[in-house]
Amino acid sequence: MRIVIFAVFFSHIVQLSAQDEKVKWMSFEEAVEANDKNPKKFIVDVYTSWCGWCKRMDATTFQDPVIVKYINEKYYAVKLNAERTDTVTLGQQIFINEGKGRRSPHQLAVALLNGKMSYPTIVYLDENVDMLSPVPGYVDAKSIEPILKYFGENAYKDIGWPEFESSFKGIVLE
Repeated sequence: MRIVIFAVFFSHIVQLSAQDEKVKWMSFEEAVEANDKNPKKFIVDVYTSWCGWCKRMDATTFQDPVIVKYINEKYYAVKLNAERTDTVTLGQQIFINEGKGRRSPHQLAVALLNGKMSYPTIVYLDENVDMLSPVPGYVDAKSIEPILKYFGENAYKDIGWPEFESSFKGIVLE
């Protein structure tokens, strides 16, 4: 009987700690620096402060314990405000916000989104900070899971997305 009680108690503690875990968001600069020491892929959440769907994704998708755990294991998670106003230097490249217009995008956001300014957009980059794919729009936890694993497990190197997606068996319950 003691073993059963202990097992139930231990299971409950593990579930609570998993629910408390959060995505370890970084700036783009912090992620690039960390990648120099320990290469991983990047997931870049390109958002704006006024974007309702961005806020919803933060409140739902990026709170799911399965998604949080996987992102923290396999990716450097980057929050990039598409309208930031500071200068970003990456290697020899300098990115700025030229301040043209009411909702002026930062050059780094423009580069990552290939000029298609849509928020939210999740951008996947490989360990060399090369583009894998931008994925525009709100994506719930159940829909982001196969994308995360497609890139995180390097399946994209061996199999096309339609074939991977059709055979994917996820664990997100949503």
